[in-house]
Amino acid sequence: MDDRGTLVVVEVRSRAPTRFGAAAETIGPRKRHRIVRATQVLLAARPELARRPVRFDVVTFDGAADAPRIEWIKSAFDAR
Repeated sequence: MDDRGTLVVVEVRSRAPTRFGAAAETIGPRKRHRIVRATQVLLAARPELARRPVRFDVVTFDGAADAPRIEWIKSAFDAR
């Protein structure tokens, strides 16, 4: 996604039911590492994107499919 010149990598997660935790809780260190690594591969293949700032966002859908609670977490994590 492009947000005014920033390349935004968006991870979308859903969780229903939420009795075992929210969708955002499913993005642990291993998943973050995989997202960052995939982004590094993309940037290596597309040098024109590598010159732009990068941000990692998460969009979650929690609860029943007919009425989910939607949350957009900007800058949810960084590449460290």
